[in-house]
Amino acid sequence: MATHFAEPIPARLLMWQRVRDYAVPPSMIENAATRRAAGDWAGACAAARIDVDLDLRAVRERHGTDLTTRLRADLRRLAPDLLRWNMPRIAPDGRLRPGLTLSLARYGVPGTAAPQLVVRTPPAWADTGQRMSLALWEESRDGAPEHHPHPHPDRRFRLDLHRHLWDATRSAELAQRCGADALYRPADDDPSWPPDHWADEAELLLQADGRPRGALTVRLGTRSHFVLELVAPDDSHAPILRPVREVLPPQQIAALPVLPEAAVRTPPDVELLRAGLVRAERLHPLVAAALAAPEVAGPASGPVAVPGPGEPADDSAPGPTDHHRVECMGMVHRIALRNGTLMAVDHDPAQLAREELLMALGGPGLPCLRAIDTVHRSPEALPAVRERLGHGDVTGALAVVEGLLGPGAVLREGPLREALEAVVSGRLVHGLFRSGLVSVHPAAAATRGTGYRPRLDHRLPWELRRKRGSRARPRTGLQS
Repeated sequence: MATHFAEPIPARLLMWQRVRDYAVPPSMIENAATRRAAGDWAGACAAARIDVDLDLRAVRERHGTDLTTRLRADLRRLAPDLLRWNMPRIAPDGRLRPGLTLSLARYGVPGTAAPQLVVRTPPAWADTGQRMSLALWEESRDGAPEHHPHPHPDRRFRLDLHRHLWDATRSAELAQRCGADALYRPADDDPSWPPDHWADEAELLLQADGRPRGALTVRLGTRSHFVLELVAPDDSHAPILRPVREVLPPQQIAALPVLPEAAVRTPPDVELLRAGLVRAERLHPLVAAALAAPEVAGPASGPVAVPGPGEPADDSAPGPTDHHRVECMGMVHRIALRNGTLMAVDHDPAQLAREELLMALGGPGLPCLRAIDTVHRSPEALPAVRERLGHGDVTGALAVVEGLLGPGAVLREGPLREALEAVVSGRLVHGLFRSGLVSVHPAAAATRGTGYRPRLDHRLPWELRRKRGSRARPRTGLQS
């Protein structure tokens, strides 16, 4: 009998599955939606961990009432949780793409240096908490923060042409513009490349930039890009994309418009649904409503959605193991929460006091106490806690810890405590970056101007070791 092997799931989809499990928790979506429905756009941003770095009064004084009215209307339409859901991310952890300035809306005549509503992400060394910030970028004033690595709007990552990825009133457009039939790589024997919807997206791009139909660049990978040309016989015919007929010099290619990533890539939610890695009800409500059509979500009979790390396969079934029962002294003893802490309930308090003193002096201790010590230092749910902390969900991580150890527990030295302490120190570093007191990584600032390049040893911060040890730029999570 022949053996059939299942095709492995691409690492990129597994990354997006973890992102959908942890990056935007349901509590954030619910809180942001409640505040947005009440008209409190600033409160909704706070619920989605987005800092607001703009002053509407100052904007009105500089640009007048009309622009301020348009800006305020966009802020009220903004779904900050949906914006976080659709932000570009990098592999392998699925964190927000660091040091990015992304345009959400432009206010002015196409092709001019008009003010833009932008969202910024901190650099990698200050991204603990995965916070973002809203600001109004003005090229004429050049008021961008000097301490941000890339304060100007990025040409490749821009959402002003894809408002359905952050505007709650236009989220239903996702199914129409997602390009579910788009291909990731060109094929010589496939006449459908470039995808049909690219021409429409290119038309929107050139119109927004105030350019006539012509050449533009499509980036498919780190070192893979194509120069295409948008042409049409006349205005009565739909434009099409075709490769340019002549080789352009690199300087001219660099000046061409770039088709945004949101127009090039198939949304990860569509791929996750088709691969059966996520259920529609676990998606963002606005995304799930937009992708509710059967032709987008795929057939109803498909692979069963794989649960996220640290979650049972069935919500109604218990976990695979019960770590609250331990074999001790020839019997099965219980470990349960009592008075807010995890305790061995089948032992006498006096006996527990003696055994704890014995363990403090280096003795073996009872199996129940050793099991409690293991749960305090490195519980089974530690990967899920780290995932939540990595995506900035400190509240969710603490809820998991309290569910394991109780709200009155005192953490002992170990991986769990180190993970929580790293978040505290990282939030301090992010605060220093936000205030502009530290513009670069402290280790990099110490060697600036000396010509000294730090050695790759254990004392060098992990972020610098990762960058020094890899020549390539961080891979975006949107790549195939």
